[in-house]
Order: sequence, then structure tokens, then C-alpha cells
Amino acid sequence: MSAAAKVSVWRQPAQVWAVAFACVIAFMGIGLVDPILPAIAESLQASPVETELLFTSYLVVTGLAMLFTSWISSRIGTKATLLIGLGLIVVFALLCALSGSVDAVIGFRAGWGLGNALFISTALATIVGAASGGSSAAIILYEAALGLGIAIGPLLGGILGEISWRGPFFGVVALMAIGFVAVLVLVRSSGEQRTPVALSAPFKALGRPALAVLAIAALFYNIGFFVLLAFSPFPLGFGAMGIGLTFFGWGVALAVTSVWVAPLLLRSLSRSTAMLIVLPLLALDLVVAGLVVATPAALVTCIIVGGLFLGLMNTILTESVMEATDLPRSVASSAYSAVRFLGGAAAPPIAAALWHAAGASVPFYFAAASVVISAAVILFGRPALARIDAHEADAPEEAAAILIGDAA
Repeated sequence: MSAAAKVSVWRQPAQVWAVAFACVIAFMGIGLVDPILPAIAESLQASPVETELLFTSYLVVTGLAMLFTSWISSRIGTKATLLIGLGLIVVFALLCALSGSVDAVIGFRAGWGLGNALFISTALATIVGAASGGSSAAIILYEAALGLGIAIGPLLGGILGEISWRGPFFGVVALMAIGFVAVLVLVRSSGEQRTPVALSAPFKALGRPALAVLAIAALFYNIGFFVLLAFSPFPLGFGAMGIGLTFFGWGVALAVTSVWVAPLLLRSLSRSTAMLIVLPLLALDLVVAGLVVATPAALVTCIIVGGLFLGLMNTILTESVMEATDLPRSVASSAYSAVRFLGGAAAPPIAAALWHAAGASVPFYFAAASVVISAAVILFGRPALARIDAHEADAPEEAAAILIGDAA
């Protein structure tokens, strides 16, 4: 076992935990509006397509801003970038809570997306740089924060959404303010070495074959992810609490596989092989969801099973991007995430439009087809991915050893 593996993934410096906590809150924002989508549509007299634009405005701005976050953070510093991002989220979440029209909420969600981009892209690089146990431990922590945030977001949204559709937004304001204080107090900025990154760096990074393959695959994969997350609340027909509980189960499933199952899977499979197994299974789950869409209990089962596959893919993709090139991790993460989030931005309104044009099953079939395209991109682009499979026998085993060996 390597020296890195002997360090517990849960024994980290205070600044890592501060950023990880803020990550949990940031990722809560993704699923927080899920349980209140029908309530927003009813209260603000908005169509489902307009309501789904709450995701689109957020994700489009997040994706586009990702292209510039490494340039910004390399000049003003990691801590300043994190704090600006968190501050923007607090401000725009508050404005969402105080809004009186769906157009205003859509616009303020776009501002929220800007803060999200500044924070998330910098947070991953911060955790990777400061965590004990090497990059594998850092990625596990990051994915744990992602899974926990995605699980808690819908549950909190459901609880507060039963009071008012504005409640979840006020909840984010309070929690993000705590995250802001934690980062302000615990994250060190002294001694930070800044190497200015060119504005063109993320664009040039996408010219690297390995990163381009992973980004395109992630774009189509994210369509499947966000159809499941953003569209499913409508055909379910549940109230805010029912939707919240459903996606709490989905988020828990995602967290379990991303943190514990993915490292075990990668002990025996290369990253590209694992993706070529998981993606078709996810596509099959989405097809079944389309077939059983009229049966709420069956659809809930498909949503939660989908969370299992999404957790695996999130970890495998994140590890792959970190290992795909010799580029600075902040640049690789920014370039990849920009393309990935744009796929997620397109999915919700397309799904809602397909629903009204052809029925509730069709969005799930559309999502399944997108996931199949993602698998095809990995399959045909596999020659460019040799680097991510080059040390399949050490990084995954190290990650698994960090998790499993803590008790030894």
C-alpha cells in the first residue's frame, strides 16, 4: 500500500473540510428546486417549459463561465474566487426568494450559475491541492460532497417547499452564508503561488483529443442526468414532499456508488471499460422509465436505480478528466465542465417540449438515446483515452485502499 493510501480520507486539514462543506451546499442548489417545480409553475402561472428554464439559465451560465474561472482564479487567488462565488450565490438565491415572476427567477438563477461556476471549478482544484492522501482521496471527498449535496437538496426543498416555494431559496441563503464564513475563516491564502493562466487555455485544452472525447461524452451523458433530475418531477405527480423524498433516495444512491462502489469497480476494470458497461445500463434504465412512466412506484424505482449508475459515472468521469492530460487540473476541469454543463442546460426544456408534443415517455427515450451516443463517443474515442487507463492498477486500488483500509 502506498503512503498516500495510509492516510485516512476522512483526516483532512480544516480548510479542506470548509471547502467540502461549501461544496455540499453548492450541489444542493442543483436539486433544490426539483420538488418545487410544479408549485412554481402553479404559483407563478408558468408553463412547464418556462419552469424548466430555471435549470437552463443556471446551467448555461455555469457552463460558459467555467471557461474563464481558471483565468480569474489564477489572478485573484483561490480564496478570493471561492468567496466571490459563494457571495454571488447568496445574493442571487435571496433575489430568487423575493421574486414575483418566473422570468425574474429564471434571470436570478443565471446569476446564481455564475457564482456556482466560480466556486465549483475552484473548489475541486482546492481540494485536490490541499487534501491528504493524494488526488484519489481528494476526488473521493469531492464526490462525497457532490453526492451528499444532491441527496439533501431535494429533501430540504421538499420540506421547505411544503411551506412555500420561496422556502428552499431562503434555506440556501442561510446555508451558503455559513459556508462563506467557513471559507473566510479556515481557508489559507498566504503563501499561495499564482501562475497566471491564459484566457485561451480552456479553449486550447479542448483541442487535446482525450479531453475532447471526455467532454463530448459528458455532454450527452449530462442530458440523461438532467432529464432524470429535472423532468421526472412532472410525470410523478407528487407534492413537494413526495418529490423531495424520491430524489433524496436518488441522491443517496448516487452518493453510495460514487464514493464506495466506483473505487471497487475500478480495481478490476479500466476506466474506459467501466464507462462502456455503466452507460448502456443507464440507457436501459431510462428506457424502462419511459415504459413505466404512468406508474409512479415503478418510475420512482427507475429514478433511484438511475442514481446508482449516475454515481458511478460521475466518479469515473471526474477521475478520467484529472488523469487525461498533463494540463493544470483547474484548466482541464474548467474546459470539461463548460461542455458538460451545456448538455445539462439543453435537456430540461427539450424534455418538457417533447412531453407536450409526444407524451411523457418520449423525454426518457430521448435521454436514453443521448446516453447511448455518450457510450459511442467513448467507444470510438477509446484510442485517445489510453492515458486514463494507463494506471488502472494503482490509482483505483489506492482509492479503494484509502476507504477500506481506514479500519485496518
